[in-house]
Amino acid sequence: MTFTPSRGSALSVHRTTADDPLARPLLDELAHEYTSRYGSASDLKRYPSEEFAPPHGAFLLLLERGRPVAGGAYRRYDPSTAELKRIWTHSAHRRRGLARRVLRVLEREAADRGYSRIYLTTGPRQPEAKGLYLAAGYRPLFDLSADPESIGPLPFEKHLETHAS
Repeated sequence: MTFTPSRGSALSVHRTTADDPLARPLLDELAHEYTSRYGSASDLKRYPSEEFAPPHGAFLLLLERGRPVAGGAYRRYDPSTAELKRIWTHSAHRRRGLARRVLRVLEREAADRGYSRIYLTTGPRQPEAKGLYLAAGYRPLFDLSADPESIGPLPFEKHLETHAS
């Protein structure tokens, strides 16, 4: 699958694993961001990379000229629900709609694998992520008027049209 953004450079989806060296720059930057905002990046070690592999999961990178600019993954949360993790856009490539593109690919692939729901959490100190999920049609499973710091991880869900039989 190739996307062509308005800037004219081809973007391609690279399905891989969380252990792929190509993913390391994005994951390192994500770890730095988590540490800056929360004091720890321990969430990145919570799940083994096999959980983000077929048949129950996926890990993908969005590449531009062969270099990773965004990425994301999902894992099986329960038999009908995929859990999104590691949605990230490299800091030099933000504000181009890349995270939204990653979301669309992950949603489509999860639906194709028979998942009917997506679940995710994002941190209370990530208003950009909260805005992304709201704009992409995710339903907050928390009180939007509450102070995010009083909630902890902010849970969202989205129901999908399944394509698998």
